[in-house]
Amino acid sequence: MANRGNKDMRTYPAIFSKDKNGIAVEFPDLPGCLTCGKSEAEAAARAKEALEGFLYVSERDGDHIPAPTSFDEINVKKGEAVVLVTVRMDIVREEEAKRSITKSVTLPAWLNKLGMEHNLNFSSLLQEAIKERLDVKEPVSF
Repeated sequence: MANRGNKDMRTYPAIFSKDKNGIAVEFPDLPGCLTCGKSEAEAAARAKEALEGFLYVSERDGDHIPAPTSFDEINVKKGEAVVLVTVRMDIVREEEAKRSITKSVTLPAWLNKLGMEHNLNFSSLLQEAIKERLDVKEPVSF
């Protein structure tokens, strides 16, 4: 399978099953990694997202990630198809590190009022202060 050369490039076989409601997608090597879509294009896009999320969380949590089964070893029923789904985990990790999160902060009312009067961007200011305090400029991998 294509995973041997680049550990950040991951390819897993998915089984696409069509029914009256759309297309269900499952990854036989990754129990619980499931998704669906109303069309083939939507199912393919969601399969990629599901694989990225599953592998990212598994890596982060230190879970065992099984090797992919060769697509020609997957048994499918009538109406099912094996589709290879490839993701770039280096890109997924980088996007996750840059993802914004909402953080609640507590300020004295007078400081909040003064900051608002001076049109401060509290989010930007907090980011700058934290980077300065930690002496970092770029995102740090987790």
